[in-house]
Amino acid sequence: MLKGLELAKTAARYADDIQAEDIVILDLRGLSQLTDFFVVCSANSQPHLKAVSREISQHLAENDKTQANRSDGKPESQWLILDFIDVIVHVFHRDKRGVYAIEDLWSDAPRIEFETSHPSTVIKEVES
Repeated sequence: MLKGLELAKTAARYADDIQAEDIVILDLRGLSQLTDFFVVCSANSQPHLKAVSREISQHLAENDKTQANRSDGKPESQWLILDFIDVIVHVFHRDKRGVYAIEDLWSDAPRIEFETSHPSTVIKEVES
């Protein structure tokens, strides 16, 4: 069973594998009592939104024996959440992501690097 940073990076890689866009891991340790990490990503359609959420959830359950504590949201809302307690995964439709502005709300949270399988995806650590 995965926890913490390892879980966040693994969820981000699974999102990357199904071509989620603009994947960001925010380190909330010391900033929030809610969770330690957010993984935030975008999908380009409602079917893609459902697929990204389903693939992350299924791969973590099957490959890593890690189940979400709960999931929330409906594809029609264009925002799906997978809650793993110490990691919360936010999957937004790319048209809605800016409306909720998670990265702006948590702009003081450092961003964490992870390995991507798509060379065109650039993930950089940002100094806070």
